[in-house]
Formats: sequence, C-alpha cells, structure tokens
Amino acid sequence: MTTTPEIGPAPEIELVEPGAYERGGVPHEQLAWLREHDPVHRHHGDPERGNPPFWAVTRHADVVRVSRHPEIFSSYERLALFDEPPEDHLALQRLMMLNQDPPEHTRKRGIVNRGFTPRAIGALADHIREICRRLVAETVERGEEADFVRDLAAPLPLYVICELLGAPPEDREKIFTWSNTLIGGDDPEFQRTPEEGQEAATQLYAYANELAADRRENPRDDIVTRLLQPDADGQVLDGDEFELFVMLLSVAGNETTRNAATGGMLALLEHPEQWARLRADRALVRTAVDEIVRWVTPVNLFRRTAVQDTELGGRKIAEGDKVVVFYASANRDAAVFADPYSFDVGRDPNPHLGFGGGGPHFCLGAHLARLELSVLFETLLDTVPNIELGGNVRRLRSSFINGIKEMPVRVRPASRD
Repeated sequence: MTTTPEIGPAPEIELVEPGAYERGGVPHEQLAWLREHDPVHRHHGDPERGNPPFWAVTRHADVVRVSRHPEIFSSYERLALFDEPPEDHLALQRLMMLNQDPPEHTRKRGIVNRGFTPRAIGALADHIREICRRLVAETVERGEEADFVRDLAAPLPLYVICELLGAPPEDREKIFTWSNTLIGGDDPEFQRTPEEGQEAATQLYAYANELAADRRENPRDDIVTRLLQPDADGQVLDGDEFELFVMLLSVAGNETTRNAATGGMLALLEHPEQWARLRADRALVRTAVDEIVRWVTPVNLFRRTAVQDTELGGRKIAEGDKVVVFYASANRDAAVFADPYSFDVGRDPNPHLGFGGGGPHFCLGAHLARLELSVLFETLLDTVPNIELGGNVRRLRSSFINGIKEMPVRVRPASRD
C-alpha cells in the first residue's frame, strides 16, 4: 500500500532540478502541496541555465486545458521542451511536430498517421510477441541475474522502431546510443557536453537522410516508404521534416516505452499483491497497462508559451509567459482518481495523462506503446512469473524523463515455480 503524502507546511518547491529526480524520483510531496495550495505556481526558474521563471501547472483539469488550447498555449512559440531554446535553433526545431501548433501540426500529423493507425499497429502484434518471447528466453538462459532495462525493457522498443523504419538489426545499438545521448542532456553518463548531444542529433539526421534516399530508390512496405510518398492530397514530408520525424520516433518511441516497462515492473515488484492479481486473471493486463502509464508517467513535463493574456487556475498569465504542465502531478490528482497513491492494476476508468493531456499533441504512439507493454507483461507472466529485485535501482538524472537506467532482477522460469 502506498501512502498519500501529507499536506503539511509548504515544502521547498524545486521541480526542475535533475539531481533530485535521480536521487528520489518524482517529487510527489511537493506536487501534492502545490495541487492543494498553489496549483498554478510561479516558479523562480533556473537562471544559471538561462531558464526564466515559469508557471508550474499541477492539477489535472488545468493540464488538460493547457493541452487542448494551443491557440492560447503554444508549442511553436518557444518550443515544447523545458530548457530555453537557442535562437539559432528555433527555425529548424519548429519543423518538428512536437513543436508545432495547428494548422501546420494538423497537416503533418495527418501524414504520419498513415503509419500509426490501429490496423497498422495491430499488424505488428505477432512480431512483437516473437520479440518478447526471444528476449525473455535469452534473459532466462543467462541465469537468474539480469538487468531488466538492458535485457528486456530497452531492446523491445528498439527492435520495434527498427521494424517500423525498415532499419537493419545491426543499427539498433546506434539508435540506442543516439537516443540515450539526446535524452540524457542532464546525465553525464549519457551526455558529458552539449556538443555530444549536437553530434548525436547530426548523426541521426544523416541516418534518416540515408534511409530516405534508399527508400526512394528501393520502396518497401514500411513507414519510411509511406511517409515519403504523397497521399491523395499530394501531402508529403520534406527532407528536414522527415529527418526530424525519425529523430522524434527514435527518441520518443524508445524512451517512453522503455521507462514505462521498467517503472511498471518496479511497481509490480513493490506491490506483489498486484502481480498476484495479474497471475490469477490475465484479463487485467488491459487495465494494468494504463495504470502503469499513470503510475510511472514516463514524460514528466512539457512546456508551452502563452501567446495572449489569459487566466488559469485563478492566476493571471501574461502573453509570453512560460507555462509548464506536470503530467506526473495530474496523474495523482484526487479530484480525478480515487485513492491516487494506490497502484491498482484493475483501475477503470483511468483518465490518466501519461500519453499527454489530449488535444493535438496526444501521443501518436499510444496504440503501439499499449501493445508493446501488454505483450511484454503477458510474456513475463507466462514465462517468468517469479521475478525479484536483485539490487539497487539507478534512476536517470532528468526532470523531463522519469527514467531508470539500471534495475537488477532475479528471474526464475515458470517450470521452477
């Protein structure tokens, strides 16, 4: 049973210090206090890194409002990531869907949706099941000592991304390294200098360019070919747009599923009665996946910029103000979730914001993530229902991604049960 943080005196509000997340995970005590007392909080920002003060939005309803009104809260104006963007990067980065508002975002989303329809994702189910069976079997063959991240959670989305892109299996490690470098800007284990991050981005752009050139010459039945062919209206991604989409898919498709899977397994190990419920009733896997995404919330926050004066949660927001939505906080809001600090694999309904707050930026890969997580946990339940923590969990140094870098586990196959 997880206890609800006590709403006592105001804690020190420090929501974007990466080291705090590495040491203790999401600061739920601070977020609980803010939801209760100051749900649209004026934070001092991070002047040392050039980040101005911002409004921290912590209640579910307010996060949804910001997410669904891009005409007021823009992704395009100053981009969607927390750190203040360099002025010379704005023009290129505004071509990425993550950093766009309608109508341009709507146009681009319509193009890439071709590869992410429920039918297209459903066609991957058997292949994903094969991947999961192979990964679990290889983990068992190595013995009882394993690292859940290295052996299971990280390879799964990488294999699927390579499948979607039509990339050869030997490219998985390159994509994995680039993704870690790009997402690990605050973790010296992944990125020691900003130049390393820029180099990873450059290499991934070049890789995407090579993929595009090959598919134009040699079309295949994959998402790359489909995105490079005009649709019925003649719409197609141009060179820069395509390269940025490959970057978004490689990073977002890898990091979110990997960390949801790892954080979900950790939650199940910390709540063994919930693992027992899944073992007894596999039908609960469907609701368990959404509860895992709510509980873990792999992406903690995104940034928007007010493009007009407005009001939110009783606070006056000025044009140009930086507004940051905290999904991890919204997903513990007692106004929406009964007993929000309990991990309940049967929770239904579950209007979590782990895939975004709705609106134009609802996660493009939500169907795919749910499928990957469902198949992974079904495979684990069938094959290695006996899993235990085998050592200390090491978290990513990041206030953006709620990530785990290492999680030692001991696995015993079902035959030993």
